[in-house]
Amino acid sequence: MKTLKLAIIFLALVFSTSCTQEQKTDDTEALKKLLADYFDGIKHRDVAKMDSVTTNDFILFEDGRVWSNDSLVNMLNAFKSFDGTWTLTDMKINTDERSADAVYFNHGELIVNDTGKLNFDWVESATFRKVDGNWKMNFLHSTVRK
Repeated sequence: MKTLKLAIIFLALVFSTSCTQEQKTDDTEALKKLLADYFDGIKHRDVAKMDSVTTNDFILFEDGRVWSNDSLVNMLNAFKSFDGTWTLTDMKINTDERSADAVYFNHGELIVNDTGKLNFDWVESATFRKVDGNWKMNFLHSTVRK
């Protein structure tokens, strides 16, 4: 009887650990997709898309300034044309039930006004919250990488 109780406890622990690991993997993939969607919104100057993956109080710290989605897109709209691709690497994500954070490197290849080609490397960090059961980014900090 004692052996049976120990076996049941052991199986319960193994099962709960595997479920937690699966949830973390799902959350990690969801957060990676959320970041990709955000940068896709930047690429297309799509404030609605950016707003759909960020909280109402979202802020971006970049280049010594505080930005909102609107102010970022307004700045991009000053260019005749804008195109970009971003490659996120070395991503480390930590999650719990209601919040998460990510640190990663970002390589951007930007084309401004059809001819101005710019390459940047950034060190970035982001924080996320669950809002109505869905992940949303509430803060992004970007610093040019030395």
